[in-house]
Amino acid sequence: MPFPGGIDANANATLLFSLVAAVIYAFTLDMPPSLARLAVKTLAVALLAVLVLLQGGPGLLVAALALSAIGDALLSRDGEKAFLGALASFLVAHVLYVALFLRSGDGVGLLSAEPWRGAIAVAMVVFAFAMLFALGRRVGPALRLPVGVYIVAILAMGISALTLNSLWVIGGAVLFMASDGLLAAEKFLLPAISLHRVWMRYAVWMLYYAAQLAITLGFLLG
Repeated sequence: MPFPGGIDANANATLLFSLVAAVIYAFTLDMPPSLARLAVKTLAVALLAVLVLLQGGPGLLVAALALSAIGDALLSRDGEKAFLGALASFLVAHVLYVALFLRSGDGVGLLSAEPWRGAIAVAMVVFAFAMLFALGRRVGPALRLPVGVYIVAILAMGISALTLNSLWVIGGAVLFMASDGLLAAEKFLLPAISLHRVWMRYAVWMLYYAAQLAITLGFLLG
């Protein structure tokens, strides 16, 4: 187990319950919305926030994970209001991640000092601009500004992660961007009857949870 004390230690048990909730939710992705389905989805990341709290981790990380869990709950509901609420929750979570990464990292100068970091940053910028261009033509007028601001925020989160010396956190940021890109494509770019929607829903969840888990463990075990 990653934390001292065996499987019955609070930290290890909390991590295990988070993993179980994430797996259970993956098996319910094709089921109709329900309170139980919403609960396991929310618990998966909420328990990561509890884990950070138990381990005395950064308060910014606890807050970012808690807001992400709220966003997960809102995404489980239908309608534009719920989507905008989820977008706002994740937006603030990304702002907190940016603050946390910049506070914990070695500065943006690291991007030019180590070329591989700069290369990833450039790829992130290209990805963000591609998403802005594609979504700007497909989302409704009411969503264009919120979606654009969100893309800028997640780009800032990804680039700020590159200032850290934790491959766990950097990998988590990359996975987060990939998950959001797939979610946006599935929601706004694919035809309603596309067969790709099925595997994309699974991929979005697995990438997203892996991202949050990697960031969490990067700070707790790094």
